[in-house]
Amino acid sequence: MNRYLLLCFFQLFLITVNSQNRKPLLVETSASKSIFLEQSLVQPQYQQYIQPNENEHCIFIDTSKHFQEFIGIGAAVTDAAAETFGLLNKSTQQKLLDAFFDDQTGLGYNLLRTTIHSCDFSSESYTYIKEGDTALKSFSIAHDLQYRIPLLKRAFQKNSAIKLFASPWSPPAFMKTNNSLYNGGKLLPQFYQSWANYYVQFIEAYEKAGIPIWGLTIQNEPMAKQRWESCIYTAEAERDFLKNYLGPTLKKNQMSQKKVIAWDHNRDLIYQRVQTLLNDTACAQYIWGIGYHWYETWMGGSQMHQNLANVKASFPNTHLIFTEGCKEKFDSLEMNNWQLGVYYAKSMIRDFNAGTCAWTDWNIFLNQNGGPNHKKNFCFAPVHVNTQTNLITYTSAYYSIGHFSKYIKPGARRLSCSVSNSFLEAVAFKNIDGVVVLVVLNDTNSPLHYKTYIGNQFVTIDIQANSIQSVIF
Repeated sequence: MNRYLLLCFFQLFLITVNSQNRKPLLVETSASKSIFLEQSLVQPQYQQYIQPNENEHCIFIDTSKHFQEFIGIGAAVTDAAAETFGLLNKSTQQKLLDAFFDDQTGLGYNLLRTTIHSCDFSSESYTYIKEGDTALKSFSIAHDLQYRIPLLKRAFQKNSAIKLFASPWSPPAFMKTNNSLYNGGKLLPQFYQSWANYYVQFIEAYEKAGIPIWGLTIQNEPMAKQRWESCIYTAEAERDFLKNYLGPTLKKNQMSQKKVIAWDHNRDLIYQRVQTLLNDTACAQYIWGIGYHWYETWMGGSQMHQNLANVKASFPNTHLIFTEGCKEKFDSLEMNNWQLGVYYAKSMIRDFNAGTCAWTDWNIFLNQNGGPNHKKNFCFAPVHVNTQTNLITYTSAYYSIGHFSKYIKPGARRLSCSVSNSFLEAVAFKNIDGVVVLVVLNDTNSPLHYKTYIGNQFVTIDIQANSIQSVIF
């Protein structure tokens, strides 16, 4: 895309909407024939209610029916993202900080994830202790002081209200059955307490460095045997580790307020995991929420959002949080693929409608090769930056996420929202100030016009082919 046109689009997309204007405002991102992004801003007019016909495209919003409270949207600050950031000039660094954390000129992220020592998106594997140190006397986060903590500090400077949670990919090798950070393996029972203490020392060290920790997940992808950092927990093992070790250890160290997120894996097995954890009251007392990823499928597959809805229906007081997702197998030729943004929009709309309260993308940004990654598991991020030229490339995923993070504010409540046919997908939230935000996806090759009914009025809106809209009432 022409860099000048991209800059113009970026400025238009991030226009500030006046919430006092009584006319609904519409912001739209679409794919043209050349798959470049376009944007328009219009003010549709209200009309008095009439009975819709079955052949019309309609969206119905009931503002009297409120559901889960919206917490926020964000991404992961991995070593890969931090190392990429550290290689850029000051001007490019500032552009990235503004693009993601500024609530006026950027996406206004208020949620971040980071890792407890290394994961595949690090340049090397490492832990915070010397091998064999069960007492954790050698514990040090010195590695993170070079890139990761400086980036996190700058993010908090942009938004002091950021909620940061941390996830481990593997305990130290000596604590595992396979004596390796890689290829799964399990946490040995004799190291349950040492590993629980490790979380506490991580939290203490980060907070001493000026980085507050809002929450943590117990284990990233506990059913995935990966060729990089990974560790297997059955549902029963995760239950017992949390109930008997991690939960009591956090409580003993006055950390009961930290949000403990269980599962942290795909939607496919989520209900089996949840019922094992939450039907045990001794375990459930420590769980704030259930985290999940989307890797049970990618393009063309069936996302299992009904599993999320079943969890929320069965355990309505438990929070659902999307903790990771990206398009895998990086290919620079796919950087302008419109379907990347479409996949994000579909996932976010369906996740929120199923009861999700917070949504966390994977790497916030990566370099021009989809890394660095010490296992060459290169992936896409919404933004890629060439560390040699400082050229920033915003993918359609970036703009897609913006339709949610830009206008839906923390504290908003999801509203009852339904569509009359399968041509459109939509979700609606009501912000604390009374503003209603409707996000609509048209994943067809035809432009459509639809009626949005809200109260005793409706408004007719045109939506382009292959486009995502935010309508602000």
